[in-house]
Amino acid sequence: MATQAKRGRVAGPVGGGDSDLDPVASFLSWCRRVGLELSPKVAVSRQGTVAGYGMVAQESVQPGELLFAVPRAVLLSQHTCSISGLLERERGALQSQSGWVPLLLALLHELQAPASPWTPYFALWPELGSLEHPMFCPRVRSLELYHQLVALVMAYSFQEPLEEEEDEKEPNSPLMVPAADILNHVASHNANLEYSPNYLRMVATQPIPKGHEIFNTYGQMANWQLIHMYGFVEPYPDNTDDTADIQMVTVREAALQGTDVEAERVLLYERWDYLCKLEMVGEEGAFVIGREEVLTEEELTTTLKVLCMPPEEFREFKDQDGWGDDKKEEDSLTITNIPKLKKSWRQLLRDSVLLTLQTYATDLKTEQDLLSNKEVYAKLSWREQQALQVRYGQKMILHQLLELTG
Repeated sequence: MATQAKRGRVAGPVGGGDSDLDPVASFLSWCRRVGLELSPKVAVSRQGTVAGYGMVAQESVQPGELLFAVPRAVLLSQHTCSISGLLERERGALQSQSGWVPLLLALLHELQAPASPWTPYFALWPELGSLEHPMFCPRVRSLELYHQLVALVMAYSFQEPLEEEEDEKEPNSPLMVPAADILNHVASHNANLEYSPNYLRMVATQPIPKGHEIFNTYGQMANWQLIHMYGFVEPYPDNTDDTADIQMVTVREAALQGTDVEAERVLLYERWDYLCKLEMVGEEGAFVIGREEVLTEEELTTTLKVLCMPPEEFREFKDQDGWGDDKKEEDSLTITNIPKLKKSWRQLLRDSVLLTLQTYATDLKTEQDLLSNKEVYAKLSWREQQALQVRYGQKMILHQLLELTG
């Protein structure tokens, strides 16, 4: 979401036959009616959670234990909603790059249908609680509404992964999974959603002590992705999936610093153009560095190799249209192997990191001083705190690279 993590659901009565119950009680009653089985060891709660509603262990849970099972009939998707036939007939007109449009329309319709079977589920979402107009009424068709729905689908929908033999197929359509979307996210999550023909099951992946929150994963996401899609970050060093970007053109700029004459600059641009032809680099691209791995290893390895090789070797390389499969172990660009790289590679990578650090308005020590001073940090706005955490995590990764290339 765009404002804060897992915005809290509203209290108050809801429809669906349990109007005298609060939203959580009504939701749990609905779960029992539709066969959504929650383990007696877990509870939906606002107490002891990192943000809004979450799920907490009432007893100790061991790895492999089932936390809850969601029947496929309970999932809200373009295939299960009451206008599924219409959405299927108009499938061609509803295609989009994200694949979210049919789910958005299904969600919009069910939100406004007086007898929607998902009404108790919707009651947990304040973002959806004020729609009382007929389907697609002009008063409902507002840009703000669609922004809300898109944000909700982005933040809380699930996409079933394809089987290995289905890799060539189009991705599965997104869907809403009641109960699963209550769980908050951390990188070191202790539960995972498993897919089977009849049920979706949330299973513990680590021991969960009594009173501890149950966390799912929204995927391997850097802090800049978490803040963009979900409205929160994990403070350093909690997000083990955090990354820092080095713009590809920054590596080119760093390489240009090492040229002395025009002929060297011309050759460097020739190398760069060839890397573009190989689709290893682009003007808008970035090399992505994680805390434990280089996520764009092939692209960065090839770029360092081409930009640093002697001119005659480059000519031979270009004539042979690459190396084929003769990648050497010492050229492997893992984080632990960076100190073993050729000196010229390490120098170019180091110069690229230094140029990247210059793009920040403040240095690492300034960020560290802010984070260590609790009184000053508390005076920052929520947005400033989140932005600080994003920058700090990125700079820590970049400074780790400086140490490894030194």
